[in-house]
Amino acid sequence: MFNFKSLLAKPFAKMVYYKLQKEAKNAVKDQQNILNQLVKTGKKTLFGKDHGFDQVSDYASFKKATPIRDYEGLKSYIELVKKGTPNVLWKGLPIYFAKTSGTTSGVKYIPITKDSISNHINGARNAILTYMATSGNTNFAGGRMIFLSGSPELERIGGIATGRLSGIVNHHIPAYLRKNQLPSFETNCIEAWEDKLEKVVEETLGKDMTLIGGIPPWMQMYFDSLVAKTGKPVKDLFPNLQVLVQGGVNFEPYKTKLFETIGKEIDTIELFPASEGFFAFQDRRNESGLLLNTNAGIFYEFIPLTEVHNENPTRLCLAEVKLGEQYALIINSNAGLWGYSIGDTVKFVSIDPYRIIVSGRVKHFISAFGEHVIGEEVEQALLQTCAAQNVSVVEFTVAPFIAQGAGKSYHEWFIEFEKAPANMEIFSQKLNAAMCEKNVYYKDLIDGNILVPLEISALQKNGFINYMREQGKLGGQNKVPRLSNDRKIADALTHYINK
Repeated sequence: MFNFKSLLAKPFAKMVYYKLQKEAKNAVKDQQNILNQLVKTGKKTLFGKDHGFDQVSDYASFKKATPIRDYEGLKSYIELVKKGTPNVLWKGLPIYFAKTSGTTSGVKYIPITKDSISNHINGARNAILTYMATSGNTNFAGGRMIFLSGSPELERIGGIATGRLSGIVNHHIPAYLRKNQLPSFETNCIEAWEDKLEKVVEETLGKDMTLIGGIPPWMQMYFDSLVAKTGKPVKDLFPNLQVLVQGGVNFEPYKTKLFETIGKEIDTIELFPASEGFFAFQDRRNESGLLLNTNAGIFYEFIPLTEVHNENPTRLCLAEVKLGEQYALIINSNAGLWGYSIGDTVKFVSIDPYRIIVSGRVKHFISAFGEHVIGEEVEQALLQTCAAQNVSVVEFTVAPFIAQGAGKSYHEWFIEFEKAPANMEIFSQKLNAAMCEKNVYYKDLIDGNILVPLEISALQKNGFINYMREQGKLGGQNKVPRLSNDRKIADALTHYINK
């Protein structure tokens, strides 16, 4: 499958790749320069004046001036921006608000400025060009591509265009890719996920699809719909499909089923995007970790996970991080986010260059009994046990069960199986043993008989889809939390347990 676009892509991909490699070697210096630039601009803003940026001369003084905060901590400033007040968090007004849902804040409005928009646009572009340069594969550039995303329709909040990040980015797809892009603008504007999915299937059948992107569970729904409609594996429908671009959740729990539905393994490109910025992407084909985006208007800070709930936690810049440590990710950006905790935890798997894996969410953990289990641990334990027991899983989440009166407390795992265990009791025992290996505090609680071994509640087919539909969160960028420290999700899922 030769085409002119593929030919043109090769030299451009190599040029961008070499530039990124050079930047990766200068990451610490670039980060210092970015901090200086941010503070220089920030001095002229309301936030900068409130926080004494005119007295900031280095990272130490910046930390003293700028406390760590989440959206609630910035909300009073964002409310001023929503009223049309300029120079509040960044110079002028944002060009967009990325609208995203929060657990405590309701709808969040994340500013995207003229200076920060390139971070979102170039991040995904650089990931794909890096793949081209490192794999030598550019053939897919001439085929049809689809990114399963939110609606590109935007509303106005205080005169500022507002919508889902994926919808905003849709407006910035380069003209040379527009002809390759599916679905149509009209279909992309459909809000109801299942209605949109039906139209996406109609529009893509019979097309030469070469690249598909999105959050893994929603890509799986798209593939399942294709198979249900045609009775054929995806590889027969799209023989030139070569690349999956994915992010938002750990890919490993979804990989086996996705490839089974496609009918073959294909290359994947992992991204780490968020409404607050595009942070990292996969730059090596067969190595763990995502290259941190260190020269794109974001100054990163890292708080050791053990201190994340402390009043005055240790704050580290990039030069101070260590391999294998769990950190809460903090950003300062040219979108006007200062000391902002995005809620994700990361772990460095390389520091030359700086590569990370996303290990979980700050608020998604279980420590009802002092065990502080994180997302990375439950995902690895389940993957390990499934591989050993020849089991496959569609989706899962874990919550504490706190015994009242008689009986012992335990962790309850809600799992929807694609291929269920031959013996659920043995599977549970193996999974519990794997968790004891991953988390010493959990092991101590089991050994001390404070907790009894985990229990599994197997869900009906499409249990998680039905739950997400019930919550009004089916499709788009929504995902099921792996862990909860309460029973809110667990209690809702009990309706879908396989009796």
